[in-house]
Amino acid sequence: MADQPAEKKPAFKKLGARHKARRRAVDLLFEAEARDIDPADLIDDRIELSASDQAVAPVHAYTRTLVEGVADDLDRVDGTIESYLQDWTLSRLPAVDRAILRIAVWELFHANDVPPVVAVDEAVELAKELSTDDSPSFINGVLGQVVLVAPQVRAAAAATRAPRPDPEQ
Repeated sequence: MADQPAEKKPAFKKLGARHKARRRAVDLLFEAEARDIDPADLIDDRIELSASDQAVAPVHAYTRTLVEGVADDLDRVDGTIESYLQDWTLSRLPAVDRAILRIAVWELFHANDVPPVVAVDEAVELAKELSTDDSPSFINGVLGQVVLVAPQVRAAAAATRAPRPDPEQ
């Protein structure tokens, strides 16, 4: 019998909690679009259902953050994506690619605890798992352009949230 290495690395990548949360967010955004319902309402329904039915997996807090964030900022997120699509429209993209791009763009603009390289890498990984063979490189290309403007968007958002000095003082 041949000697086996004591520790053999698994052939698959271990998926973290945030990756799983992103994947579930993609599923929920996809479902909401297919059913033509508000994603925020769908996530609320799933949270209620998971509380009452043990067979339904609980909803990770980050999944909720992503779905509600995308739903709240959908017009700007979609406008940003469309501005970087060459010879395509958002409606022509596969629905799963739309969901992946929406999550990644929202993270690039709003998730201060997620480095841009992580947001892009996670989106590409999700595309590899869930979409067509061409989708990972396409999504990487679009997000490569969005990454360039994300710091300005974050700075503008921070400036509008910053308290303004009282002019009477």
